[in-house]
Order: sequence, then structure tokens, then C-alpha cells
Amino acid sequence: QVQLVESGGGSVQAGGSLRLSCAISGYTSGHYCMGWFRQAPWKEREGVARIYTTTGTTYYADSVKGRFTISQDNAKKMVYLHMNNLKPEDSAMYYCAAAVYCMTDVANFRYWGQGTQVTVSS
Repeated sequence: QVQLVESGGGSVQAGGSLRLSCAISGYTSGHYCMGWFRQAPWKEREGVARIYTTTGTTYYADSVKGRFTISQDNAKKMVYLHMNNLKPEDSAMYYCAAAVYCMTDVANFRYWGQGTQVTVSS
């Protein structure tokens, strides 16, 4: 059974940085896509970044390009989201998710973590 566990959230001031981590277990296939999503209160869940683990190809939402970086450590089965120059609008619950294909849609991702809260104050 696939399990994803996020960590690293917290409270920071605008302009600060955080690194989110996602520990992956139970995934038997070597080819999959890992994504980071976020959901603020009363808003839909949105994709932030994705990485195709086989090739290392990355995708980013326009709102985070140049500020966030998704990376992976295949040996440790970890995926990270490095977040720099954080803004109050980045405040949300952040989720790690896994899918076979690296498509944008939330529905494409079958496995989800429990989420980690990021709060950015102005």
C-alpha cells in the first residue's frame, strides 16, 4: 500500500523560506509522478509543482515559478519542495501526491498524504 507522509510545514514571515519533505513508501513501480498541491480555506486544491521521477522533468504553476523548486532523492524515496521568497498568498495546506502520469489534474493523482500547513505572515 502506497503511503505518503509530508513534513516541514510551519509559520514564516513574508520573504522567508521553507522546505517541505514527502516520504514515499509502498510504491512498487519505478515510474511515477510526484506532485505538490495546496489548498487554502474556501479555495479549490491547486497544483504547485510536479516531477516525473524517471526523467526528473519538472513542472510548475505560474504563481510559484522562480520561487519554488521540486526535487527528489530516489535512493531515500523522498520528494522535496523548496519554497523561497514566500508570500502571504502561499499560505495553505500543502499535500504530496503520487500518480502514474504527470498530468495537471488533481483527479490524476491517486495517492495523497495527510498534508502539512504553511502559514506566511506579512
